[in-house]
Amino acid sequence: MPVERIIDTKDHETDAEEQKVEVTLRPQNFKEYVGQERLKNNLKLAIDATKKRKEALEHVLLYGPPGLGKTTMAGVIANELGAEIRITSGPAIERPGDLASILTNLTDSDVLFIDEIHRLNRSVEEVLYSAMEDFKLDIVIGKGPAARSVRLDLPHFTLVGATTRTGALAGPLRDRFGLIHRLEYYNTDEIIKIIERAAGILRTNLDREAAKLLSTRSRLTPRIANRLLRRVRDFADINNNGQINENIAQKALALLEIDELGLDPADRNMLLAILDKYGDKPVGLSTISALTGDETSTIEDFYEPYLMQIGFLERTPRGRVVTNRAKKHLKVS
Repeated sequence: MPVERIIDTKDHETDAEEQKVEVTLRPQNFKEYVGQERLKNNLKLAIDATKKRKEALEHVLLYGPPGLGKTTMAGVIANELGAEIRITSGPAIERPGDLASILTNLTDSDVLFIDEIHRLNRSVEEVLYSAMEDFKLDIVIGKGPAARSVRLDLPHFTLVGATTRTGALAGPLRDRFGLIHRLEYYNTDEIIKIIERAAGILRTNLDREAAKLLSTRSRLTPRIANRLLRRVRDFADINNNGQINENIAQKALALLEIDELGLDPADRNMLLAILDKYGDKPVGLSTISALTGDETSTIEDFYEPYLMQIGFLERTPRGRVVTNRAKKHLKVS
């Protein structure tokens, strides 16, 4: 069975309380949004030019590892445009009729955000092509010999798509985005600012050293930083009257079994299982999936990016290899 993880870049939509807090912590404009300076500058220029011309913003594709703020950035774009935002995801739009319902309920300059856009059904994608390019919706009315095609006018909306896998996007869909930007991992100073901002919103007494410690365990990812802060706050509320200092943060992280590089038991179990069964030999993705009990897409999207970034895992033509750096950290000869 997969291990439940605290250090997880997935958006825990099933937990209503967690989701509510997550939304509260999200910045609402470029000024509040910490990091991603290049992206913010490019988007601000495009938005200012769009507002001056009184047009709809070109369609935007945001890509990069999960947890870096793609959904948050979509909300910021809508707020900066002064527009309404409609949020959905690729898997939620099962049929062309579902997409048609969403599109016909938009108004001029609205923002439609589709998360995991690479998981759109191909038949839905084909409807989206003319909607994005011509702001027209082609639908078929009736069945059999009596069926006829009708073309409807759509409002001039802005589609913001988010994906962790640009390679999985169909070329014709990708080419219809006018603004394509990658979100990069944050640096430690930016993560500290994000943690301190979140602590202020949560009215949590957090000292600077504790913020620094949390930043080193957050995988340079805002979603994880905010989630860790909430878990440490819980620990501090029970054990230190809500005061989070470095010592309390250390104890809380030890309880959560998150080490100094931000690895949790699931990361360590995966690396150790590979080493135990295969040593230095390359291991295929399906084999790792069988070892961990996780789907291959979960391993690619949520395990590998950070492990590869810190040099613990290498991707070779023959499979994945655990590096000497990882062995040293895990104290495995």
